[in-house]
Amino acid sequence: MTGFIVSVCFAYIAVCIACNLLLALAGRLNGSRKPLPETRSYSRIAIMVPAYREDSIILSSVKSYGALNYPHDRYEVVVIADSLQPATLEQLKHTGVTVIEVSFDKSTKARSLNAAFGRLSGNYDLALICDADNMLEPDFLLKINRAWQAGEQAIQAQRVAKNMDTPFAVLDAVNEMIANFLYRRGANALGLSSSVIGSGMAFSYGMIKDVMQEIQATGGFDKVLQLLVIEKGHKIYYLEDALVFDEKVESPEAFGNQRRRWVSSQFVYLRAYWTKGWKALLRGHIDYFNLGVIQNLLLPRTWLLAAVTLCTAASAIAGQYRFIPLYGWIVLFAANILSLLLPVPVAFYKRYSLTVLRILPKALGIMLMLPFRLKGANNKFIHTHHSKTTIDNPLLDVPGK
Repeated sequence: MTGFIVSVCFAYIAVCIACNLLLALAGRLNGSRKPLPETRSYSRIAIMVPAYREDSIILSSVKSYGALNYPHDRYEVVVIADSLQPATLEQLKHTGVTVIEVSFDKSTKARSLNAAFGRLSGNYDLALICDADNMLEPDFLLKINRAWQAGEQAIQAQRVAKNMDTPFAVLDAVNEMIANFLYRRGANALGLSSSVIGSGMAFSYGMIKDVMQEIQATGGFDKVLQLLVIEKGHKIYYLEDALVFDEKVESPEAFGNQRRRWVSSQFVYLRAYWTKGWKALLRGHIDYFNLGVIQNLLLPRTWLLAAVTLCTAASAIAGQYRFIPLYGWIVLFAANILSLLLPVPVAFYKRYSLTVLRILPKALGIMLMLPFRLKGANNKFIHTHHSKTTIDNPLLDVPGK
């Protein structure tokens, strides 16, 4: 029995690492694309910004949207104001943006977006969904527009760190770099849809309005969204050169709460889409199987790192190789490290390697305690507080990053 359990654990860890390594290699070897064609046609874009108790940053975000290099009569900023202070609402109304006030017994991003779609009457081509803390690079809408004019109906932009001012913000930033490279760039390179992130994502307006009406999720609404989009026959395109800046968590508490929400939704949707995903695979719908089953089945990368490190160390110390030879664990350990190193730019290594190494044991401890804190995490909205009103990412100033 012990040998069977060890063999199953080894096989599961090996599959997780193999999937990540395949995506990393695909992203590194086949990640470049032909530039999108220029266009003189400007789509009409609604920038949808759900804002739940985001009084400290929503005004700065709205101000940044007013400076975008795009015809101002071709885009509209829509702030979906949930539980904002009266003073904030008054200031927002003076900025010229559209403010839609909402109130729910149980607030969720999906409910806010559906309420806004129900009240908007404009003739839009695209809906761009952003978080309240997000800021966009000046040419963001121009790049999104080119992708849409080229035929892309579902687009995920590259989300990058807005701040890297604490060790946990640095760790959060590199985690997103790796996720972007593997599950968006790497997935597209293999002909699969990019996963979406919940913000910095643009869709044909009519399509996303219809899709959102089918979503009632509290946590992980993006996991439901992406599957509904590909069910309708659309690929999700990763637009790597369109940057959306996102505030990274700064404290151990915020890191733990955020990961608790993510891990809980992963388990919930693995169970929800397990059967349907396998049926989709039998019909040849690999995209659905990948996002519905594989991506939810993969161990979180921090857990994977801890698992393969501990198993390799235990095998070496015990000297018992009856079930899995030591070299098997060493190969997995090396493959896992490679899958984590390939996505990260050299500039990050030079500047932040020691910071990550110092904070990693504490982060591992937080992640390893999460299984005991998952109960109910997907049934309530876990809000992450934001406060950063400017972009402070030193990596973006490094040539050849």
